[in-house]
Amino acid sequence: MDISDAVRAYQYGERAKSELLMLSQLLTVAGDLPDTERAGGKRILLIAMELVRTETEFAYRATTLQDFQRSVNSISDAISLTESNDFLGASLRIGASISAATTAAQNGWQVLNEHGLL
Repeated sequence: MDISDAVRAYQYGERAKSELLMLSQLLTVAGDLPDTERAGGKRILLIAMELVRTETEFAYRATTLQDFQRSVNSISDAISLTESNDFLGASLRIGASISAATTAAQNGWQVLNEHGLL
């Protein structure tokens, strides 16, 4: 990985992690919503999940790192689980997505650090 690729991996990975952590928190809240509010909350959550998946797909296209593709796949799984009201399962899949994005960011950070840029 050259320095330019490392910057992109680090930048996109950190951004994805932040967005995914937000989704994780929203999933926790959605699971605790009263039945009368759950449908609306789920609809908004699914929109947020789609937006984060789109951003993560962009990161994959910009870097071609398989870690971002794994992150996208985990988000897709989480969306399906959320549609089925399995908020715990969706949260676990978002956790896997965070792990993949973290790996991409860590690999970028390592290259940047080796070149004395961090």
